[in-house]
Amino acid sequence: MQTGEAMSPQDSKAAGAEAMEEQKAQNQSQNQGSPEPTAPLLPPPSPPPAGPPEYPRPKLIFHTQLAHGSPTGRIHGFTNVKELYAKIAEVFNISPSEILFCTLNSHKVDMQKLLGGQIGLEDFIFAHVRGETKEVEVTKTEDALGLTITDNGAGYAFIKRIKEGSTIDRLKTVCVGDHIEAINDQSIVGCRHYEVAKMLKEQPRGVPFTLRLVGPKKAFDMIGMRTRAPKSNEGKMVNGKETLRLRSKGSATVQEVQNEFEERATKKVDDLLESYMGIRDLELATTIVEAGKDKKNPDDFAEALDSVLGDFAFPDVFLFDVWGAIGDVKNGRI
Repeated sequence: MQTGEAMSPQDSKAAGAEAMEEQKAQNQSQNQGSPEPTAPLLPPPSPPPAGPPEYPRPKLIFHTQLAHGSPTGRIHGFTNVKELYAKIAEVFNISPSEILFCTLNSHKVDMQKLLGGQIGLEDFIFAHVRGETKEVEVTKTEDALGLTITDNGAGYAFIKRIKEGSTIDRLKTVCVGDHIEAINDQSIVGCRHYEVAKMLKEQPRGVPFTLRLVGPKKAFDMIGMRTRAPKSNEGKMVNGKETLRLRSKGSATVQEVQNEFEERATKKVDDLLESYMGIRDLELATTIVEAGKDKKNPDDFAEALDSVLGDFAFPDVFLFDVWGAIGDVKNGRI
């Protein structure tokens, strides 16, 4: 019987390696064409729990009447004085140009109640419309006529105050609330209050000139048509500490009423406007205070004011006094 030769250790190791390679090749052949195992798919994530529904901000609805007498109307959706007048005119079927000015919470010609740039959310708006037209001849006997001018923000300048004992005070047909429509037959409709005050100041002494005035319509038997505002707060956000701030540019905003510093500083600046320019304008005074309350020096204040009110070209002495007044109020000196 023939027997094989014994394998050396090296040959035995090589044969084992070949056997392992053959087994690996067989395994690969068996697995060919079979899909690779994959992890099971996860279920889709659950939707987040539903939160409280979002409600739109309620409309700010204001009640209004014509000051000489009318039913009560409801207005909303305005962002400045011109749009406000348009809304009031639409309710009462009149032209917006008929409205001279508005007062808040009083049908009287009360300049302390004059609508400026802010309306309390609970305020009732009374619109004063054009009444009698009159012409008066005026002769200046001194540099100042004794008038303080303001405007309605929509192109009409009118008389806000008459100084006792002044030239105008002696003309009893001229009244607070009269719209100044023309000077010497030159229409000034569309002019701002400071422009009208400048025109009047430039009238020479001793030379007569003519004012065409339009007074607000007065109530007679129509006074009985006034109705009280409904007590419902439908559509309103009731908060006695908030006002609607009207702006000539941009949207109106709801904001907190002025704090004590802002209120006192605004009043002081309004006094300075009357002293230097012959006008009263709480909205303008408010804008000036807002421009200056956080500034560190007069130069920064003047630059900030020029960026928002450059058209006014305020004199340097006025800016200096305003800066001093804001500082005095801030530091409790007045």
